[in-house]
Amino acid sequence: MIALSRRAIRLAQVCAGVAAMGLAILAVAAPTSAALEGAQAKDKPAQVSDAETKAIAKINAAPDAAAKIQAAGEFVKKYPKSTMRARVVAQLAGEINKVQDPAQRISSFESLQAVFKEPSDAEVISPLLIDAYVAANRLDDAFRLGADTMAKNPNDITTMTNLGIIGVNEVKKNNPKYAQQSQSYGAKAIEFIEAGKKPDSFDDARWTEYQSKWLPQLYQGMGLLAIVSGNRAEAAARLAKAASLNPSDPFNYYLMGHMLNDEYKEKAEEFKKQAAGPLKDVKLKEAEGTMDRVIEAWARVVALSEGNPQYQQLHDAVLQDLQSYFKYRHNGSSDGLQQLIDKYKKSSGQ
Repeated sequence: MIALSRRAIRLAQVCAGVAAMGLAILAVAAPTSAALEGAQAKDKPAQVSDAETKAIAKINAAPDAAAKIQAAGEFVKKYPKSTMRARVVAQLAGEINKVQDPAQRISSFESLQAVFKEPSDAEVISPLLIDAYVAANRLDDAFRLGADTMAKNPNDITTMTNLGIIGVNEVKKNNPKYAQQSQSYGAKAIEFIEAGKKPDSFDDARWTEYQSKWLPQLYQGMGLLAIVSGNRAEAAARLAKAASLNPSDPFNYYLMGHMLNDEYKEKAEEFKKQAAGPLKDVKLKEAEGTMDRVIEAWARVVALSEGNPQYQQLHDAVLQDLQSYFKYRHNGSSDGLQQLIDKYKKSSGQ
């Protein structure tokens, strides 16, 4: 298990605070089942027997979820290879997913899972059941199911991404219990997406959308986990990649600035410990050089968040620190600060 350092705890507290502001640091809800979306989008197969049609009608006519699942069990026993199987699973999973009570949703999904046991069925059901476990704060069950699902279908990108996101969200709550597992799943999801391994359950349009939406969030999340684990080099690389994929997200630069600021404080302490002389001068230049990098990162945060109500509190908090550091480096003057911020507005197309 990754133990949170004091600095990491402060970072997690900041993340939780920013999330409380309404800022989507990372999507709290993991990706929904792509197989579910794909099955729902497909037209009805041409070859469906009258008997299959009647069995499906019986499912639809059932009065509640339990009765529908029972009827679906009869259907799948009689027609295990039916071309309508994916649509039946998707329809039932979609209805269950609308249930508001987490316990009832979990129970229904577990019953559905007991009936539909093929890997293709799990692609639809597992991500939704994992999400239900998370909603009920049953995280051990979520990771247990995720591990079982991945063992049966190593290409289930939705579950991979889901498990990567869960641990990141828990770290933001000061809970590092699942950080290592999420690092592993998140890194695998990144590798999978970048290799262009489109699962069969995705069409080209859905795969392109999935890549563009989740890859930057995975990189940002893995960057945050790397900060927490104390691996600055990995964190810097992950966050830089996240920023390149989504240049308009100010939180990438906030995390970079936070990490650089810790580095600056360490170098400032080294400077203070040195006796007067050439080495002390070197340490001062190193500390001030790192502070300049903090200023650049925070200027980007302010530029990207300015004028956006969603980011207002983040903007105001970072601006205050930015002004303090900028004045220190410019003999108490803020002349040129707005020009620096404007430069990053222009570079981001604002």
